[in-house]
Amino acid sequence: MSKELDAVALSVRSLSMDAIQKANSGHPGLPLGTAELAAVLYGKILNHNPADPEWKNRDRFVLSAGHGSMFLYSILHLSGYKVSMDDIKNFRQIGSKCPGHPEYGYTEGVESTSGPLGQGVATAVGMAIAESMLAARFNTAAHTVVDHYTYSLVGEGCLMEGISSEASSLAGHLKLGKLIVFYDENKISIDGSTDLSFSEDVAARYASYGWQVLRGDMYDYAGIESLVKQAKADGRPSLIMLKSVIGKGAASVAGTAKAHGAPIGAEGIAAAKTALGLDPAKDFQVVPAAYDYFAARKADFAAAEASWKSVFDAWSKANPALRAEWDAFFAEGGIDNARLNAAVLPPVKTGDSLATRTASNNALNAFAAVLPNLVGGSADLQGPNAVGIKNTAAFSAEHRDGRYLHFGIREFAMAAITNGIQLHGGLRPFCATFLIFADYLRPALRLSALMKLPAIYVLTHDSIYVGEDGPTHQPVETISSLRGIPNVWVLRPADAEETSYAWKMALARKDGPVCLALTRQNITVFPKDDPDWKHTIECGAYIVRKGSDSPDVTVLATGSEVSLALAAADLVPCKKIRVVSVVSKELFESQSEVIRNAIVGGSKNSVRIVTAEAGIRMGWEGWTRDASDNFSIERFGESGPANKVAEHLGFTAEALAAVLRK
Repeated sequence: MSKELDAVALSVRSLSMDAIQKANSGHPGLPLGTAELAAVLYGKILNHNPADPEWKNRDRFVLSAGHGSMFLYSILHLSGYKVSMDDIKNFRQIGSKCPGHPEYGYTEGVESTSGPLGQGVATAVGMAIAESMLAARFNTAAHTVVDHYTYSLVGEGCLMEGISSEASSLAGHLKLGKLIVFYDENKISIDGSTDLSFSEDVAARYASYGWQVLRGDMYDYAGIESLVKQAKADGRPSLIMLKSVIGKGAASVAGTAKAHGAPIGAEGIAAAKTALGLDPAKDFQVVPAAYDYFAARKADFAAAEASWKSVFDAWSKANPALRAEWDAFFAEGGIDNARLNAAVLPPVKTGDSLATRTASNNALNAFAAVLPNLVGGSADLQGPNAVGIKNTAAFSAEHRDGRYLHFGIREFAMAAITNGIQLHGGLRPFCATFLIFADYLRPALRLSALMKLPAIYVLTHDSIYVGEDGPTHQPVETISSLRGIPNVWVLRPADAEETSYAWKMALARKDGPVCLALTRQNITVFPKDDPDWKHTIECGAYIVRKGSDSPDVTVLATGSEVSLALAAADLVPCKKIRVVSVVSKELFESQSEVIRNAIVGGSKNSVRIVTAEAGIRMGWEGWTRDASDNFSIERFGESGPANKVAEHLGFTAEALAAVLRK
C-alpha cells in the first residue's frame, strides 16, 4: 500500500511545483512538505465520497494554512473531485477552480474559505460543535446517523495568530473529541526560522487547553494512521504534531524560507523532478499508480456512503417525526420558511417603551420556539446582549443537546466558530457582543460575507447612548465601517416593532451575514403612517411620518434617531417634514430609483434630504446637498449619563430641528 501512497504523494508534489511555477505565484513549501499527509488522509483516513461531496455524514477537512492551497487542489484532483487538470494548470487565474487560497462555494471539496491564518482551525471548531449538536439531536439507541470527524491542517502561522488560541481553548473546554488537528511542524515562516519570533512549547500549550497531544513523522503513513486511531480513542480534541521539511523534494529550497512564498524556479524544479524520478522535460505529471489507486478506492468510498444511507433509511422509517425535523434542519440556509412564517411575534403596541436589545430577545425567543435549529450565544454577555434562549440548556461537554453557546470573551473565535457551524449545515447560528467589539471579530465577519454565509451578528449598545462606559464603548464609526464590507446587511431597527421584523429579515436571508445593531436605552414604539410597513421594511426603509405628498424636507434616520427625528419634526410645524426609517441603508440603496423616490418623496434634486444617525456621516454624503444636512457625530464620545452625553455633543432634537429649519 505504501507504494500506491508514494505515487499519490509524488503526484501532489509534481502538480504543486508546476502549477505554482506556471502561475509565477504561490506557496510551494507546504504542499511539498506535507504531500504524504495528503495521500494518507484522502486515501485512507477520511470518510468521504468524492462522487458526492455534499454527503451529510462525511468527514470535514479544513486547510487552515490556506496559502498551501495546491496541497488541497492536487489531492482533490487525484482523489476524484471535480477539479480538472485544466483547473490546476490555471492555478491562480481568473475562472479556475483553483484560486490562490481555497474559496468555499467555488471549488468542490473545499469546506471553507481559508487563508487568513488561524481562521480555518477556528472554523473547524465550529464544525465539530455542529456535529456534536446534531448527533445529540438525531441519533437514537438503534441508529447513529450523525457520526463524523473534523480535521484541520495548521502551520506555525496559524498557531501564532491569536484566534487559534481563542478557538483551541474553547474546544478543549468543550471536550470536542471529534476534532483532530494536524500540525505541520517545519519551523519555517516567510522571514526565516520560526526561532526569530516563536519559541513557545506548543505541546504544553495545547495540553493546558485540555487537548490530547500526539507526535509523529510527516512521512510515516502507518504512523499517521496509528496516531489518528489514538486520537479517535480519546474524548479530547487532538493535536497531532508532525515533524516535516518545508519544500521537501526540492533540494534548492527544502528546509528554508525560500520554499515558503515563491515559485521554486525552472532550474530548481528540473533538479527536483530528476531527484524524485520524474521526467524533468514534462510538466504536470501524475504517476499512473496514483490515478489507479483512487480508481480502486472509488467503490469503497461509494460503499461507505451507501452503508450510511442504509442506516439513514432505516432510521427515517423508524422515526418519521425525527426525519421531518432533519429535513427542516437541512433546508436551504438552515431555515424552514413555513416554520419561520409560523412564528408568533411578541405583542407590541404604540407607546410601549423598551430597548431594542430587549425587543430582540423577545423576537429571538419567538423564532427559537418554532426553529429548534436556531443556536448561538455571546462573548460572555448573555445578559447585556439579551440573547438568552428560554427552556434550553447551555451547550457543554456534558450537555450536547444545549442550544446556547457560552463563547467566553473570544469575539474573533466566536465569529469564526459561527461560520463553521453554518458551513457544517443543519443549524442556523447567531453570535453576539457589543457593537464596538465588532472590531475584534471583523475578519471573520468578512469571511462570512465572502462565503455568503447567513450568520447573524447581534450587536448591542449601538451608540453614544451607552453613556457612562465612555468613548471606549461608544461606537461612532463602527456602523459605517460594517456597511463598507460587501454583502453585509446592517439592520438598525428603530423600535420594538421594527426589531421583530428585522430578526425575520435576518433569518430569511440565505446569501450573506446580517448585523443587528440594537440599543441599550429604551425607545418608545411610534405610530407608522405606512399601513404596509411590515412589508415595505424589506426594501430597507419605509415612511414613518408622511408629512406631505411633496415634503419640504425628508429625514432619513436610523435606529434610535427615528424617534429623535420625530421629536425634531414636531418642533418645526412650519415645514412639511417626512420622516423615513432606514432600517438598512444598503438594502434601501439597492432598490430601484422609483422605489427610493416613492419613499423619500422625490429625488434629491426635488426634495431636501437630511440624514440623522448617531455616528459619523461617512456613507450618507451622497444623499444630501450639503454636509451640514448630515446630522451626525464626528468625534469620539464622553463618559456620562446618556442624555447628558448627547447634550454635550449637541446631538438633540432641538439641534436637529435647527437643521430642519434652514
